[in-house]
Formats: sequence, C-alpha cells, structure tokens
Amino acid sequence: MTWDDFFKEEQGKEYYQKLIKEVNKAYESSVVFPAKDKIFYAFTLTSLENLKVVILGQDPYHGAGQAQGLAFSTPSNIKNPPSMVNILKEINDDIGSSVCENGDLTSWAEDGALLINSILTVEESKPKSHHKLGWEIFTDNLIKFISKNCKDVVFILWGSSAIKKEKIIDKSKHHILSGVHPSPLSSYRGFFGCKHFSKTNEILKSLGKKQINW
Repeated sequence: MTWDDFFKEEQGKEYYQKLIKEVNKAYESSVVFPAKDKIFYAFTLTSLENLKVVILGQDPYHGAGQAQGLAFSTPSNIKNPPSMVNILKEINDDIGSSVCENGDLTSWAEDGALLINSILTVEESKPKSHHKLGWEIFTDNLIKFISKNCKDVVFILWGSSAIKKEKIIDKSKHHILSGVHPSPLSSYRGFFGCKHFSKTNEILKSLGKKQINW
C-alpha cells in the first residue's frame, strides 16, 4: 500500500475532479500558494511506509515565498512567520532545542512526519480563501485512509479545523494529541506548554519506533 493507492481512489471521484479543475483555474487567474508543483509535496517526502506522525494544520501561509507544501514549514532563507516562531519556542521549552531553527521542516517530513493542512492551497493575502473548493473532503478521506491502513500513528491536531478530524480517526489503533493553533491569536490559550513534541516521542519510544528529531 502506497500513497498512489489513495490518489487513484480519489481521482475517480467527482468531488476530486471538480476540485482540481477549480484549483487549476485559481492558479491561472490569481496568485496562489504554494507553487503548483508543491501542492502534494508532503507525500513526496513522507512515504506511507515510513509514516509515524501526522501534523495537521489549517491552510498554507498566504504570504509570498512562505508556503512550500509542508504544513507550518517555510524555506530556510526567509524570516520565520509567527506560527513557526511559536512552534520553535514550544520545542525549545519542551525538549531543549530544535534542528529546524530556520523554519524548514523538511527533516521532520523525512523522519516520518506528514505535514499536511486541511486545505492545501490559498490565494495570496486571503487566509482560508480556498476552503470551499473541496480540500476538506480530500483531507477527510486522507485521514480515513491513514486510519484504516496504518497502525499506531500519532495525530497532532492544531486548531479547530484540524481537531474536527478527530472523529474520523480510529482511536483504538492510533494516538491523538490535540490543542490550539500555534498562531499568535491562540498560542497563549494552550499551545505553549502542550509538550506535544516530547509526548509524541514518548509514544514512539514505547512502540519501539525511531523518534522524530524535532
């Protein structure tokens, strides 16, 4: 079983065909992030076979040069956005340091953490602008696929749109850590102090799996 199995299943569905048509239209008529060839980048870096953790966010960064197809991650050559600053602060408070101080989370993805948003594209300067295109159906189906075909995955759900997915995860097979979004608007309402990074590694260690090098 690979991601190809999931995509083949979705590609035959009417919602997916309509979604891709709308997304293509959006890229032609407006500035959309991430770059078109990076929409499904997370699946390239994290194989289903190596999947240990799913970190679920809301939608991509909507500023120029920020989104790179991995939830919360940004290219190493730009200033860390506020959410990334807060993530790094929590990691440093939780486990002491991070290998990703520059904001590029590629190494997490390669370690087995699927970094995915509920919505995979966004128009420049318009957060959640693509929330009616059908991405939520896609990510619901993705979570169901992972829940059904994998075992002992740690789901980290940040923010209300991510937490809504909790009901479609088989809790008898998987592990869920949920909390507020790391954005400045909500980070002081429970993101700081959540210790999701050390908790995830404790779960992975108890399962005999290699821990994520946060």
